[in-house]
Amino acid sequence: MRNSLLAVLFALAASSFATAQKKPVTLESLKDTRGPGAIVPVWSPKGDRFVYTSEDTLHLVDCAAAKDTQLARLTLLRHSAVKPKGSATFDWTNRRVADEPVQWFPSGKELLVSEGGDLFVVPVPVPESGSPFTQLTSSPEVEQDAKLSPDGRSVAFRRGSDLYALRIQDRKLTRLTTDGTSTLLNGEMDWVYPEELELPTAWWWSPDSRHIAYMQFDISREPVFPQVSLLKTNGILEPERYPQPGDPNPDVRIGVIPAEGGATRWLDLGDTRDHLLARVEWLPSSTGVAVERLNRVQNQLDLLLADAKTGTSRVLLHEEDPYWINVNNHLHFFRDGSRFLWGSERDGFLHLYLYGMDGKLESQITHGDWQVDRVLQVDEGKGVIYYESTEESPLESQFYSIRLDSAGKQRLTSTKGSHAVNLSPSLEFWTDAFSSLTAPPRTGLFRSGGNQLMVLRAPDASLADYDLQTPEIHTVKTPDGDLLYGRLIKPAGFTSSRKYPMIIEVYGGPGNQTVRDKWLGLSWEQALAQRGFVVWQLDNRGSTGRGHKFESVIYHHLGEHELADQLLGLDYLNSLGFIDPARVGIYGWSYGGYMTLYSLCNAPGRFQAGVSGAPVTSWRTYDSIYTERYMGLPSANPEGYDKTSPIPHAGDLKAKLLMLHNLEDDNVHFQNTMRMAAELERSGKQFSMLVYPEKSHGVTGPEHSQMLRTITEFFEEALKK
Repeated sequence: MRNSLLAVLFALAASSFATAQKKPVTLESLKDTRGPGAIVPVWSPKGDRFVYTSEDTLHLVDCAAAKDTQLARLTLLRHSAVKPKGSATFDWTNRRVADEPVQWFPSGKELLVSEGGDLFVVPVPVPESGSPFTQLTSSPEVEQDAKLSPDGRSVAFRRGSDLYALRIQDRKLTRLTTDGTSTLLNGEMDWVYPEELELPTAWWWSPDSRHIAYMQFDISREPVFPQVSLLKTNGILEPERYPQPGDPNPDVRIGVIPAEGGATRWLDLGDTRDHLLARVEWLPSSTGVAVERLNRVQNQLDLLLADAKTGTSRVLLHEEDPYWINVNNHLHFFRDGSRFLWGSERDGFLHLYLYGMDGKLESQITHGDWQVDRVLQVDEGKGVIYYESTEESPLESQFYSIRLDSAGKQRLTSTKGSHAVNLSPSLEFWTDAFSSLTAPPRTGLFRSGGNQLMVLRAPDASLADYDLQTPEIHTVKTPDGDLLYGRLIKPAGFTSSRKYPMIIEVYGGPGNQTVRDKWLGLSWEQALAQRGFVVWQLDNRGSTGRGHKFESVIYHHLGEHELADQLLGLDYLNSLGFIDPARVGIYGWSYGGYMTLYSLCNAPGRFQAGVSGAPVTSWRTYDSIYTERYMGLPSANPEGYDKTSPIPHAGDLKAKLLMLHNLEDDNVHFQNTMRMAAELERSGKQFSMLVYPEKSHGVTGPEHSQMLRTITEFFEEALKK
């Protein structure tokens, strides 16, 4: 007995000593340990190799040989690029287009690389002597959103607001469109479409490389928001086209133009002025273009099939929802022209359905109270779909395969946590970027069957040097039985006999899930825990990942149910006995900034301090597509718009408040913070405000470090004294 007790005491002493030797997570340590970005494979046509970019270097991975080599330095290309002309005003469009900076030629022997505003051809492998690249373009204008034709003979791109095609063999350049202006955009989107519909591009090659389908945006009716830069001696007007709820959206139409130049055939898609064209995809035969058309408030969707030659269209599929329809990327047309795969939440969860080209449903492929997050590939020959889903847990993402007849489902990843898989065209290899709450990120290369061939990116060994607190997952039930998930981080040196101050992190809005079995790492939350704070985050009803019923409870009444669930979480934490209910803070950004203000003003007394970053303070001043999806038109739901704003309740504020915002935030305009500040001042309420000069929705760079310190010191002052 005595020896056992000594052994336990020695073990405890060793554990304490080991912990004492670990470095605390500080605000300074956050900026020093960001590490390299994620590996994004660009697979070769055969699927046996891929390239990826890391720290300004292009890498080539031979899968069978499990070999990673440096292929080229991007700085060499960048130094050869002709610098683009400057602009007197900032361009608010083109900011969210998913450019493909590296693309394989069909031969698998060369790469098309976009760098420094110009286009280059890089041989694979790079020759030991001679030039390591060939420069295709050398102009003062930027070649944007460049795409290689499927046959590899041409590359098309956008200069300004017009489309061009370059024949690679003889460098023949053809201007495909000529009417582009600052308000008529060819193959180019406005601000709101890519932001809220997550549409990555506005033009597409036909599979036979003979035509290009493109969207034309007329944004002349969109209101102009008067953004202004104040960083130079004279203020510079930088107007942004930005439709708010009820305002005119862009007028969009889709045309098909020959890749060698010629007239555009405009597709007849019916009424588009009061609709949104959310997805565009060529049929494999190149004979038609499929378009997903939503009505303005996004509760009706038509899948249209348009003839590429005549422009006539027919409705292939129609869906309606009593709330709203979430557009997804699961559509897949089979090469034999007989069927297509469709994703729908019609049974309450996002699942896969098989349709004939006559528009008739053949079968539902996946079933259950979980969702298909991503369709990776369809093996049409074997009739197998590869996908990621939340079947194991709404907190996890796992990789599966299933046959078209719903049989033979297999889970292909085994480790508990979050997996992001990238599958090769040959289906023989895949990469897996994995992490969990207790396992740091790592990326491996796997062969079909699950055998790991190599580690592409090992976990950061330096993380072991820090005193990281292990996050805990807790559950809270709503009165009607819904299960809410929360993540708790206890302070360093935690003891249950003490009462701790707590900071609630909140997002709360639709389309987002913050509590996952995923690595947090050297985060601000860990720095707060080192300073003695309990840190809590809860995904309330309205957040994504739990099915459409769970999400749609917020319909037409943003804020109300979200706050009720956050207060349930607060009650639960108070019941645990180690939270000081008189020292509770709340922090959020964007929708979370809105939730911070809404919570402080609608539940006065429950929170003693709040930090609101870039908040929406009235849904009448946010963008049209997002807001109308959840709130409807202001003319149809005026009471909902009035009740969801924290501005009328500014006089009820009892907590200490800090508001933060970028002056030229392109997403949630600074107008929102100013309107809240004006009402707080009229109500005689004290608050602090910090303004940053950036043009984005988030604060980055040196300003970010300064901001984290300001927020942390604000909570220290408000909740510890």
